[in-house]
Amino acid sequence: MRYNIDGETMSNIKKVLGCLRKADNDYNLISDGDKICVGISGGKDSSVLLYCLFLYQKFSQKRYQLIPIYCDMGFGENNIDELIEYFRKLNIEIIKYPTEIKDILQLHLTKDGKYECSLCSKLRKGAIVEAAKNYGCNKLAFGHHSDDAVETLFMNMIHGGRLATFLPDMYLSRMDINLIRPLIYAYESDISKTVNDLKIPIVNSGCSNDGNTERDNIKNLLENIYDIYKCKENFQLMLRNYKKVQIFKPEEKESID
Repeated sequence: MRYNIDGETMSNIKKVLGCLRKADNDYNLISDGDKICVGISGGKDSSVLLYCLFLYQKFSQKRYQLIPIYCDMGFGENNIDELIEYFRKLNIEIIKYPTEIKDILQLHLTKDGKYECSLCSKLRKGAIVEAAKNYGCNKLAFGHHSDDAVETLFMNMIHGGRLATFLPDMYLSRMDINLIRPLIYAYESDISKTVNDLKIPIVNSGCSNDGNTERDNIKNLLENIYDIYKCKENFQLMLRNYKKVQIFKPEEKESID
């Protein structure tokens, strides 16, 4: 399999690669000598991230290692071997890392018998961090993109009463590892086009909650807003426009006994 791609396919992947380069330049996500674990879910975002980081090795001046790891959650995913073979043709070996996540989730079902999404998220993050450390990685890359960041902002506003989203680069002091998100400037639509162009096989998550989560509700809400106001680019700008932040800040007053 070649990584020199021509025509329309190249234009789509160049757009995502350009976002990756900008994120790296803005936040210094990747350095010489890094050993980067790429968290592979089997979905489009992490698969495109791995492919783009692979290409970025070819034309950037940075020298780093990629250790892609797939944490098997036990949901009966049936396509991961096809994905592994796809990347094997690029001389990229995806490591399968067994976990007991499904067994743990089944012990903590919600009242209506569903998996607890927040617990699942914590367990998945813990498993991939553990795997990354076991393989000697100093950085862990996730495939979160611009749309994910905006959705997280809205979820925190609605459910937490706070203006916050995840960061492009975050140091996890307890685990002594940096978590990076190189696709933070990329749109989900461009990632989807790239997956189709490159014919990357996507894995069905196997989770019964897939497509029916609070994040999906927020995604639908935002799609309606974008359709009416055409403000998608402004929402991305909002995430990094820190000089224009203006929110209430009550003055601290001295108490009188």
